[in-house]
Amino acid sequence: FWRLYDRQLIFKDSVDQLLCTRCDRFLADRFVEGICPFCSYQDARGDQCDKCGRLINATELKSPRCKVCSDEPVMKSSNHLFLDLAKLEPKVSEWFQESSKAGVWSSNAQMITSSWIRDGLKPRCISRDLKWGTPVPLDGYTDKVFYVWFDAPIG
Repeated sequence: FWRLYDRQLIFKDSVDQLLCTRCDRFLADRFVEGICPFCSYQDARGDQCDKCGRLINATELKSPRCKVCSDEPVMKSSNHLFLDLAKLEPKVSEWFQESSKAGVWSSNAQMITSSWIRDGLKPRCISRDLKWGTPVPLDGYTDKVFYVWFDAPIG
């Protein structure tokens, strides 16, 4: 984390999130479903559409619903940390071209990765509002935890 932060590959921003008032919690991507804003797939998830392969922010879904209780969540703003993937795009694209040919990538993984690179890599939030997980060690963010996809691979 600190190496990325010191290299200015992590930045701070506020983000609108979906809050389920019935469940009294911010909804992780996997707890939100709705209509894809790009292809109108009815059961798109809060992070990506399995039909068209595009990344989605849960707040972009049309008619979002909580997967736990089916209520429509409300928007609430919160400060978070983001990995600036656009700065890494040339290296990531080169690595993908080489590794997808040399390695064993599923066709689905190749399609999703290709679409991400084709559309330009976007910043990805690395922190979340949960009570469990690895705490973010940055002042002002110690009440947040890292997304496991960010924390687990780097230890």
